[in-house]
Amino acid sequence: MGNKKFAIYARVSRTDQILENQIRPLKEYAERMGWDYEIFTEKESTRKSRPVQWALYNRLLKKEFDGLLFYKLDRWARSLKELVTHMEALHEKGVILVSFMENIDLGTSSGKLMMQIMGSFAEFERSIIRERTMAGLDRAKKWGRIAGRHPKNCGCGFRDKRGRKHDGYMKPVRDEDNKLIGWKDERKKD
Repeated sequence: MGNKKFAIYARVSRTDQILENQIRPLKEYAERMGWDYEIFTEKESTRKSRPVQWALYNRLLKKEFDGLLFYKLDRWARSLKELVTHMEALHEKGVILVSFMENIDLGTSSGKLMMQIMGSFAEFERSIIRERTMAGLDRAKKWGRIAGRHPKNCGCGFRDKRGRKHDGYMKPVRDEDNKLIGWKDERKKD
């Protein structure tokens, strides 16, 4: 498979995560295989917004690259449906698909089955994490804590990780049990 041009795609979900943990082994693998490559990276992507991945997918469909190398199946797709749809479309175009960690040959029937099983588990794991997050936010709200991100200039007195205080005109509104029920802009008169 030498003399092939591959797209390397690496993605992390948060800006505090390090892309290099994926890029380094992918580059080493591509170099060991003798491939030319171009690296595409994405940080802090959501299910609906992964512009680098979408642009790369369209370039792959146009056969601008012979293959796609990514770290894990869940780094490319966020749902089983997306994974299967993309992998089938790319396979039909003759794009070589390599998942580094799973070591799956997506050109065989057993490889396709393994891809679907791994994708199902990744989707299940994301659903469990979401359920736990939502339960934690509900619990915090019931305890009267500010759940989620604070509004800018909320004035609650909380300090962020850098020690900056949330001073400002947005003040928390609490009921008689001291539970947070909303926010009040102190600049506006009732």
